[in-house]
Amino acid sequence: MSGNGGALTFAYYVTGHGFGHATRVVEVVRHLIAAGHVVHVVTGSPDYVYTTEINSPNLHLRKVLLDCGAVQADALTVDCLASLEKYAQTAMVPRATIMATEVEWLKYIKADLVVSDVVPVACRAAADAGIRSVCVTNFSWDFIYAEYVMAAGHLHRSTVWQIAEDYSHCELVLRLPGYCPMPAFRDVIDVPLVVRRLHKSRQEVREELGIGDDVKVLIFNFGGQPAGWKLKQEWLPTGWLCLVCGAPDDQELPPNFIKLPRDVYTPDVIASSDCMLGKIGYGTVSEALAYKLPFVFVRRDYFNEEPFLRNMLEYHQGGVEMIRRDLLSGQWMPYIARALTLKPCYDGGINGGEVASNILQDIANGKCHASTKSGVRRLHDAIILGYQLQRAPGREINIPEWYSMAENEVGLHLAPPNVETNGSAYSEELCIENFEILHGELHGLSDTVAFLNSLSNLASEADPGKYTEKHMLRDQVAAAAFFNWEEEFYVTRAPGRLDVMGGIADYSGSLVLQMPIGEACHVAVQRNHPTKQKLWKHVLARQTKKGEGYSPVLQIVSLGSDLSNRAPTFDMDLSDMMNGEKPISYEEAYKYFAQDPSQRWAAYVAGTVIVLMSELGVRFPDSISILVSSAVPEGKGVSSSAAVEVATMFALAAAHGLDISPRDIALLCQKVENYIVGAPCGVMDQMTSACGEANKLLAMVCQPAEVKELVTIPSHIRFWGFDSGIRHSVGGADYGSVRVGTFIGRKIIKSAAQAVLFHSMDGATTSHYVDEINSDEYEDHSDELLKTEVSLDYLCNLSTHRYEAVYAKKLPQSILGNVFLEKYIDHEDMVTTINPQLTYAVKAPTKHPIYENFRVEAFKALLTAGSTDEQLHALGELMYQCHYSYNDCGLGSDGTDRLVELVQEIQHKNSAQGGKGTLFGAKITGGGSGGSVCVIGRNCVKSSEQILQIQERYKAATGYFPYVFEGSSPGAGTFGYLKLRHQL
Repeated sequence: MSGNGGALTFAYYVTGHGFGHATRVVEVVRHLIAAGHVVHVVTGSPDYVYTTEINSPNLHLRKVLLDCGAVQADALTVDCLASLEKYAQTAMVPRATIMATEVEWLKYIKADLVVSDVVPVACRAAADAGIRSVCVTNFSWDFIYAEYVMAAGHLHRSTVWQIAEDYSHCELVLRLPGYCPMPAFRDVIDVPLVVRRLHKSRQEVREELGIGDDVKVLIFNFGGQPAGWKLKQEWLPTGWLCLVCGAPDDQELPPNFIKLPRDVYTPDVIASSDCMLGKIGYGTVSEALAYKLPFVFVRRDYFNEEPFLRNMLEYHQGGVEMIRRDLLSGQWMPYIARALTLKPCYDGGINGGEVASNILQDIANGKCHASTKSGVRRLHDAIILGYQLQRAPGREINIPEWYSMAENEVGLHLAPPNVETNGSAYSEELCIENFEILHGELHGLSDTVAFLNSLSNLASEADPGKYTEKHMLRDQVAAAAFFNWEEEFYVTRAPGRLDVMGGIADYSGSLVLQMPIGEACHVAVQRNHPTKQKLWKHVLARQTKKGEGYSPVLQIVSLGSDLSNRAPTFDMDLSDMMNGEKPISYEEAYKYFAQDPSQRWAAYVAGTVIVLMSELGVRFPDSISILVSSAVPEGKGVSSSAAVEVATMFALAAAHGLDISPRDIALLCQKVENYIVGAPCGVMDQMTSACGEANKLLAMVCQPAEVKELVTIPSHIRFWGFDSGIRHSVGGADYGSVRVGTFIGRKIIKSAAQAVLFHSMDGATTSHYVDEINSDEYEDHSDELLKTEVSLDYLCNLSTHRYEAVYAKKLPQSILGNVFLEKYIDHEDMVTTINPQLTYAVKAPTKHPIYENFRVEAFKALLTAGSTDEQLHALGELMYQCHYSYNDCGLGSDGTDRLVELVQEIQHKNSAQGGKGTLFGAKITGGGSGGSVCVIGRNCVKSSEQILQIQERYKAATGYFPYVFEGSSPGAGTFGYLKLRHQL
């Protein structure tokens, strides 16, 4: 190592993801070289990116690509699976060779420090070479790829684990503003924005381009113009010019568009422009903020870095979001007009290159900035959103136990408001501001009062006379602007649900027991004649362009959208839901909402309109404004989607005078989920949200949806729900493949019964079915019973003893899709399809609903029996059996298993000490593969203390403090609707 003041040698590794990383590396390297040091840059970027800014013999460029970043299908779409596969081919398959080569090279150049932005393997190679390493970045690839694995399949989970382990060998991270959670780095030094300096003035740049100082200029910056984007002259405001970065050489542009050279120095052009239109990335955001340029941005799919940069951009009043379809259809002008009203106000430092360079020199000279934690310790302490990946069944070698959800770290979890469920004495203390209730009642629900008061605040913000200067999130700004507050509107409320017993057996016709939880979704709906509807500017521009006068539109705001990477607003012309005189098909609707992932959430809301049109022939002549605010957390297995659908459907029905029963609304909402969202769920979620009652279990036979009764929860029993921190999605491949396996099993059972029936009725020993079955086993079976089983509509109608005696041995453990299709043609499920190339588990998914139905019936009978310890032990045992049956189906997860084990440990400890038990059982809920765990226990103070113990022990093991769902509230049918008018 060089002494203080001597020339140092740095090895600087640059990721292959875009020029943004290379451009910020240039600024750090420039300062290192200016200080007299030697820098070897390992990069895949063109030389000019570095040599345009740095002309020095101390800069050495080594063209090697050691990671690929994110593979993009076009400027806005990341190909998740291709990204993972390319990373595997680039960095995982040749890993041994890469490691040997890099260790040898680092020793050869005698590197004093390895710097990475943000190549994982560089950190491990440095450690093996005995050289310290530092990362300079605003994100890490384990965080980014976690989302890709969720979208593209669990086979690449080991990639994420390997990346995190590589990063753990890094000494610390110099963290840039707009950073994401970076779980593998526990030691952090925050530095200012790294921004390239300007070479020329605004006037010089404009003179070189032949642009007058009075001409408005838009810079179009998407990192490379993708094929198929045809820019048109009329897309720009009159008198504007557009400077296009990265356009293909053969692309023809209109006269008001100017193609910039590929090696143009972008910071100069940005600083000389009036507005930028592009995608969010570190380079575009940092330079827009630094040079106070308004930025109209369009979201990218599947890039976890984006929401953090977007929040920073908008916090400093520098960003306007454009809807993707408006970008592609040329509806630019309202967004540009809005951008010009912004006053970007970033006042943070922009000398991050210099600051980072000084810190790197200190470290290379031997200064220790890091804590005393070892790499192993830092790795053990890390928490990452990638814990959600363990929703898939099974364990891979070396999956760290600590990989845990980071919602508590990044503030994604919404704490629901305090909800009263008894609707009695507390209600007199409830008060709402500035609303006249024309219909309905509050039911003693404080969360409803909180929602109405938030609406009152929005109304005040919309009143120019009451407006106060304060920072508002974009969803709040949009919500304040689209209601006519002097007109009446309707509010509904629908709770999430805790799956006590039944779960995935619902689509097999099981009895289920479901409890509506205290957390709920509120929806406010207002209808207005199109001429009176308050339109967002881009919607108004779209309608004006059509030249057909005002036509009905649907506008939706999702409050809390900034807590996840989804657009806060959605709009469409209601005419787009029609194909001539008929509504568009469900397939067309699915494709419509799937085209822009950032707005896919709108399918749950707008889908209710399409289903009402398709199923009931409802037509909507007026414009509709819908505000959605949900405290039911997403991905926790407590049915957040059903709560949104049910609340929306009830609100639309109320606003349009539709008399639809709660049961029918639930069935309609299931169609939204199955056919428009594309999630193959059963109906119990929607039924519970619509028909449930507080402190009662909804007992329903899912054939298709017959509510048997509402079972009062005995006063000595209590249920809790634990959030494992592992995201769950009924749209995920695991839930869907288990469902497919279940229907495959049913088809095999029916075919086996058919074979025996044929043999029994005509003695046809040559029947093509006979080879499936040993008919001697069936000699004593009646034809009537066999006929019932031949036409078996729901698996749960097959008894457990009949299954074991006759069919269990006939089911394969698993079967390849094309093998099944060749023999049986179809699995007879309307909402799933068989992938011929996939192997489906059959026996466990088939057995589960048959036994689960029996367990649920026993549970219901026990629940109303006498209050004894034996009763509680038996109820708990049935829940444990259900949990392990889920695991057999492949729907378990490490987090939910851990929670169940913690309940068991406390239960057994009490038993061993001779004490009176308090907790008696637990099970995974809903669709499985993560989500929540339901716990049954005695309704007493000691149980609450032990629930807290479980929370603390779970956090100690995983780093995630699990949220507990407790309490219950009425379903949407009981709540009804509120008809309100704001008193101005």
